[in-house]
Parts: sequence; structure tokens; C-alpha cells
Amino acid sequence: MKHSLDFINGFLSRAGSFVFSASVISKGLSFLASWVAIKLIPNKDLGAVIYAFQIIAFIIPIAGFGLEQGLLRYGALLKSTIEKNKLFTYTLKYGILISLILAGLIIFVTFFIDFNLEKTKYYLIFLSLALTTHYILGVIKIKTLLDKKNKLYSFIELTYNLLFVLLVFVLSYFFKELGYAIALIITPLIASLLFIHKLTFKWNESVNNGSTNFAFWKYGFFASLSNVTTQLLISIDIILIGSILNNLELVTAFKYISIIPFSFLFLSQAVMTTDFVNLTEKINDKEYIINYIKNYIKLFTLISLGCLLFIYFSGSYILTFFEKDYSQYATTLLILTIGISGILIIRGLFGNLLSSIGKAHLNFITTTIAIALNLALNYFLIPKYGINGAAITSAFLMWFTGILSCLFFFYYFNKKRTF
Repeated sequence: MKHSLDFINGFLSRAGSFVFSASVISKGLSFLASWVAIKLIPNKDLGAVIYAFQIIAFIIPIAGFGLEQGLLRYGALLKSTIEKNKLFTYTLKYGILISLILAGLIIFVTFFIDFNLEKTKYYLIFLSLALTTHYILGVIKIKTLLDKKNKLYSFIELTYNLLFVLLVFVLSYFFKELGYAIALIITPLIASLLFIHKLTFKWNESVNNGSTNFAFWKYGFFASLSNVTTQLLISIDIILIGSILNNLELVTAFKYISIIPFSFLFLSQAVMTTDFVNLTEKINDKEYIINYIKNYIKLFTLISLGCLLFIYFSGSYILTFFEKDYSQYATTLLILTIGISGILIIRGLFGNLLSSIGKAHLNFITTTIAIALNLALNYFLIPKYGINGAAITSAFLMWFTGILSCLFFFYYFNKKRTF
């Protein structure tokens, strides 16, 4: 218990409570923005924007070829504040350029694709601008983490989500789905303009310390690919339920059931967001890292048990908030929660530790293997067990990817003296 309390106190000393609170409030505001949009915009018109942005959302993690991920890891290893500022400038400039090139490619390719859904082509072209605005905000947020200004990071997160709710309400009221699309593009830009002056850097600075070598670009690129494949892994279950069972009601049911267990993930995400820079700085202090791992696993094992007990006793009742007959899916909810426990206890921790030692490509390999297994297992389990089959596949893969990440990490961590 003492070690768990020490772990929590260390987290709080790094302004973890601000990151945690911002994560909780931001999730609530994001839900509110979605609710406002669906109340003000006809479903069919809103669906066109959502569908187009879903495509863009898959590309956003690689908008700058993952340079912002390289900034987070390699910036944490730099000792000089001046060098960190130079690396930030380099990442910002080249990332913006790459994101604009990607946006241009999307616009070009879109002209040659015949979309069945009305207005999808128009909104895909328009929303490609979001690649650049979301990239800029992402880099600014990472710079605050590098500077260990976690309070400022939290304030940016809250401001962005508050602005998004406000702009969705105002623009959707006057311009319907076009207003919603505009909000998706300009909200991160406005938030960036509000906070960029709080960062110390010079636009004309150049990097001359060798930190922007091939390893830097390779790390960032594979880290971003890992984020893309992780998003794809989450989406596959819903896609396969729809294609195999051909039942849109079950697709909707699985989507809403999964909201509950996946909402628990903000707990580990808040900790990793707060501690990643600290872990990377101390990655060569093996005693510190091992103690951190032990305390993290102890704490999140207890948290996971609490989540499981909560779902076991209250799952059926909670599901009735969506639809009364959703209580029949309590078993599906429990299976998914067992899987989420694997992410809370193992996957979230060791996925970030692999990034800390510069092995982001192993996260990409792990998720790619998981996607292949997902396809194979779901084609067998979904026809046999319905959405419970999809839940079993997801739960298994959440633990499998966590264990694989753990094995990868300790193999390289014990093999190499310094990173």
C-alpha cells in the first residue's frame, strides 16, 4: 500500500491531478459537442461530415510523419532547453509542410474516387485542412509536456474542448453541417494561436546537434503508424459485425456497449501523459524504471478489479441508459471490461515504455499482428457467438498485445545498457 501511495504522490507532484481532471472534463465536453451537433443538424447531413472526418481522423496521427512523436521522445533526452526549443521549431516547421502536402494529396486522390454517400467528396476535401490545424495543436501540447508544464497542457486541453462545444453550437445553428465541419478545422487553430505565445522558441532557429537524424524520423514515423493501426484495431470489430452478421442493430449495440469499458482507459492515459517525459529522462536508471513498473502494475491491478466489480454488479443497469433491452448484453460488457483490464495493467504501460527506449516500431509490429489475429478469430467467433465472439476476440487481443509489448520491452531493456 505504501508503494502505491508513493506512486500516486509522485504522479500528483508532476501536476497529474490537473491532467486527470482535464481528461475527465474533456471527455464530458466532447460528448456534449456530439449531443449539440445531433440536435441541431439533420442525421443524414451530419453523417456526411462524420464519415468524411472519420477518414481524416485515421490520417491525423501521420499528418507530420510522426515528427511530434519524435519531439516527445528525443526532446526529453536533450539536456539543454535551447536545444529542445530548436527541435520544437524544426518539428513545427517541417510537420506543417508535410501536413499540407498530405492534404494536397488527399484532395488530388479524392477527385478520382466515386463515393456512394452524398457530399462525402466535398467534405473530405474541405476537412483535409484539419490535418494541419490538428498537427499544430498537437505539437504545442507536446512542447508543454517537454517543458514539464503539465498545468498548461491541461489548460490547453480544456480550452480546446470548451471552444469546440461553443463553436459547434454557434456554427451548427447558423450553417448546419458546414458549420460543424468548420468547427472541426478552426478549433485547434484558435487554441494554438491562444497558447503558442506562452512557449519559448524562435521561428528561424536551426537544429545542429544531430538529433534530427534518420533515427528521429524513423521513430516518429513508426510511432504514428502504431497510432493508426491501433485505431484500425478498435474499428475492425464493428466493421466485421456489420459485414458478417449483416445486422445494423447489433453494430449499434456493440458500439454503445464498448463506450463504457473504453472510457476507463483515460485513467492510464492520464498517468502516461503526465509521466512519459519523466520516464524517458530516467530510462537509463534501471532501478527507478523497475520500481515504477512494479508500483504501476500494483495500482492498476487494484483499479481494474474495482472496474470489474463495478461492471459485474451494475453492468445490466448501466446498459439500460442506452436502451432498455441492452441489459441482455451484460455478458458482452463484462468480457470487454476484462480485456480493458489488460490495457490498464500492461499494454498502456509497456507500449509507452517501448516508445521511451526508442522502439516505437515494435508497437507497430504488435498492433499489425493483432489486426491479422483479429480478422482470423472474428471470422470464426462472430458467426458462432455473435457480438460476444467479437468481445472475446477483443479481450484476448488486449491481453495478448500487452504481454507481447512486455516481452519486447524487457528483451531490449535487459540487453542494452543505455538508450
